[in-house]
Amino acid sequence: MKLQRLLDALPEGTSPADRELIARAYQVASKAHKGQKRASGEPHINHCLAVATIMAELGAPIPTVVAALLHDAVEDTSLALDEIEQEFGQEVAKLVDGVTKLAQLPRISRTNGTGKPDRASKSELAIETLRKTFLAMGDDVRVVVIKLADRLHNMRTLSHLPRDKRVRIAEETLEIFAPLASRLGIWQVKWELEDLGFRYVYPEEYKQLAEHVDTRRVDREENMRLITQQVQGLLEINGIEAEVEGRPKHLYSIYRKMERKGVAFEEVFDIRAVRILVHSESDCYLALGVIHKRWKPVPGTFDDYIATPKDNFYQSLHTAVIFEDGKTLEVQIRTPEMHENAEFGIAAHWRYKEGRTRDDGYERRVNWLRKLMEWRQDVTDASDFVDAMKSDVFEDRVYAFTPRGDIIDLPGGSTPIDFAYHIHTEIGHRCRGAKLNGKLVSLDTRLKTGDSVEILTAKRGGPSRDWLNPSLEMVRSQRARTKIGQWFRKQDREQNLTHGQLLVERELRRLGIEDTQIDQLARDLNYASGDDLYAAVGVGDINLGKIVKQVVERDEAKLGIAPQVGREPAAHESTEEVQVLGLSGLLSKLGLCCNPVPGDPIIGYVTRGRGATIHRQDCPNVLRSKEKERMVSVSWGQVKRTFPVSVRIRAYDRDGLMRDVSTLVTNEGINMSSIHVSTTESLAIFDLVMGITDLSQLSRLLNRLEALPNVLEARRVHPG
Repeated sequence: MKLQRLLDALPEGTSPADRELIARAYQVASKAHKGQKRASGEPHINHCLAVATIMAELGAPIPTVVAALLHDAVEDTSLALDEIEQEFGQEVAKLVDGVTKLAQLPRISRTNGTGKPDRASKSELAIETLRKTFLAMGDDVRVVVIKLADRLHNMRTLSHLPRDKRVRIAEETLEIFAPLASRLGIWQVKWELEDLGFRYVYPEEYKQLAEHVDTRRVDREENMRLITQQVQGLLEINGIEAEVEGRPKHLYSIYRKMERKGVAFEEVFDIRAVRILVHSESDCYLALGVIHKRWKPVPGTFDDYIATPKDNFYQSLHTAVIFEDGKTLEVQIRTPEMHENAEFGIAAHWRYKEGRTRDDGYERRVNWLRKLMEWRQDVTDASDFVDAMKSDVFEDRVYAFTPRGDIIDLPGGSTPIDFAYHIHTEIGHRCRGAKLNGKLVSLDTRLKTGDSVEILTAKRGGPSRDWLNPSLEMVRSQRARTKIGQWFRKQDREQNLTHGQLLVERELRRLGIEDTQIDQLARDLNYASGDDLYAAVGVGDINLGKIVKQVVERDEAKLGIAPQVGREPAAHESTEEVQVLGLSGLLSKLGLCCNPVPGDPIIGYVTRGRGATIHRQDCPNVLRSKEKERMVSVSWGQVKRTFPVSVRIRAYDRDGLMRDVSTLVTNEGINMSSIHVSTTESLAIFDLVMGITDLSQLSRLLNRLEALPNVLEARRVHPG
């Protein structure tokens, strides 16, 4: 890659002095990285040039482009940060420091039992780097955009790395970096990161979809040309000057929609979409009226993001109509400035900075980011921090209202407790009940967008420890969990220790886990002693799920979640999770001739009226078959294994108790193979045998059973 391409990507009005500054930064970076090669064999400086070019294409300020050129210099070369500051100024040095990866960093919040911090593993370094990147959002958002540009070019050149490394990086991209680009509103980067991540995480599905799209491309393009002409003509007749274009569908969005709706490729791909750009906000609504008058709107598909922008300041009108051919046409209507903002997000403000002494839109975005990151400064464990970002920032959102009409932005699945802590920490601590749309509801009720929430509080008091129990799902947001943990942390250590010990011992006893060496378990989890582990549980620093998982990993054989020969039925495997690529709802069964098992290369043979039979690819029957048109690509889905587990429930007898138990088990997606009920006076005892996938599912089930009215105890019992 040549320097000239970067210089050509700069805005037309870039001064000769700024161009000279970038050329000088290139010379410094090139000298520092001299002799360094990437996995592809190309010089490392080409990567630096590519990242800087992406930033220039986003319209980044000159110091940011310079920092992008130097972003790897401190990490990978002998060039020091103070040398960069001396040569290019404090602003550039600060940006370079913000994107520099951490090396040989000690763990943040755990010790190895000797009082000395452990050295972080490679994965922990990666997590800590992400933590630093996220925190940088509240300081200077340009750091994060450089990081996104860095990740984008790395994804473009990912094919040169070993397969396991490709998959790990691609998964991280789909989980963190693509949602981060979305949250910042930089859709141009988001779409490319998603499609590249999709290519490496799901290679077969990607290949299948790409072939489908390519096959239909010519017909689709001609169809979209006719549709855009018709829409354009309709707007012109009504005196609305507009630019109409087909909106491209990205492979990963097609795949996600197929997965979400459980439909075939054709049902998703056949949905057409156009984007209409008009001169003004009022023209947006005029165009909407013309479209709705000509074609019937699809109920429930209209969204006005102009009057009520998304939390990342995205603005547009969205609707869907039934077109002439009876098929759906999706329509977006916006102004060019709204479109620029939608494509480039926070970076769009760089492109409009000329002639402005202050950009209020940019300031609002930065303040939003700072507010987003405020409470997360208190989360000291890097892994928990990243998990918090995934749940609170990147996942689907719910928008609920206070009684005064203020909008509260929450992670999907949030409860009134999450809502209360979002308003104010004290309101969260004193929360005792809630009204949803004027009706009293339980505190574990899931909020939906549009709900009006009123929090009922006590004059004094604190949160309940049950709120931290992940199995009860009373709290969804990491923000609320952090505040609750801080409250309990202030309480007496002895109290926390006693309560934590009670919780741990009770959980292990209920799950049928005996003879646990608590001090060894504590050391495995990086606590100095069993008492320290108990205290951490009592405070809420570590949940019971992590403890159970550690016990499972250390000594799985003793736990009994395994087939019990002669006493309980053997484990079951679901074979229904074989995925037939490109098709939906096709029945499948495993071929008896070759007995494929998960991990084997497989192929499907379609039989009319009987679905697809799954064979090994080297099966003689497959190799001999002359009907190649009946062969379909298939892949192993997630194979679900269940093991029979006996559970005993003790409860005060009441009307409807058996119904409530069976309904709860069914709602958890668990199959009950037998049930026996006995009563003595007012006491009812239920003995159940159920198909359980793992101990986490069992723990969740027992917690939910004990939450039923009149239930005294629910625990696992060993047969015999």
